[in-house]
Amino acid sequence: MKIGYARVSTGLQNLDLQQDSLKNYGCEKLFTDKVSGAKNNRPGLESAIEFARSGDVVVVWRLDRLGRNMEDLISIVNSLNERGISFHSLQENITMDKSSSTGQLLFHLFAAFAEFERNLILERSAAGRVAARARGRLGGRPEKLNDSDLKLLKTLVDNGTPIKTIAEKWNVSRTTVYRYLDKIDNKDIKNES
Repeated sequence: MKIGYARVSTGLQNLDLQQDSLKNYGCEKLFTDKVSGAKNNRPGLESAIEFARSGDVVVVWRLDRLGRNMEDLISIVNSLNERGISFHSLQENITMDKSSSTGQLLFHLFAAFAEFERNLILERSAAGRVAARARGRLGGRPEKLNDSDLKLLKTLVDNGTPIKTIAEKWNVSRTTVYRYLDKIDNKDIKNES
C-alpha cells in the first residue's frame, strides 16, 4: 500500500498541491500536518509511520516534508526500512529501500551527507567561538557584580552582614554570593604569590 504524508509549516499554507500529487501517484491513505518541520511533535507523521506495515511505501511530495534536517530524515527512513517499509519522494524521484542495491546506495549516500552536515555545523560553531574569543567575548552570562561590587561584598562579609541580606541586596542567590567570595579569595591568593 502507498501511504502519503503531506506537511505545511503554518495553518495559512495549503496542502492541496501535495495531496493532489500524492493521490495521483496512487496513495490510498493520506496523513497530514500543519506544523513547522522544526517541531518534534508531528502527529500526522507519527500516525503514518504507525499505520504503515511491512511491504508498504511511505510517500512524500518532497524530501523536506518528511525530515527537519538530513539527520532526522535518515533516522525516519532507517526506522521505516527496519520494519520493511520503503520510502519514496515524488519531486526528487527517489526511492529508498534497503532491499535493493540502489536503495542501499542512496541510503548510505544520504547518511554520509547527514554526517557531513553535522560535522560542518560543529566546525562552524567551533570557529565562531574561537573568533569571538579573539575579540574578547568569552561567552556565557555576563557577570552580575563588577569590581566595585566585589569590594563592597568583601567589606559586608568582613563586617558580619548575613549572606542572605547580601544576596537580597543584589537580587542573586546565596550560592552566587558564595561563588563570588571564592573568586575574591582566589584573587587574593594569586595577588599574594
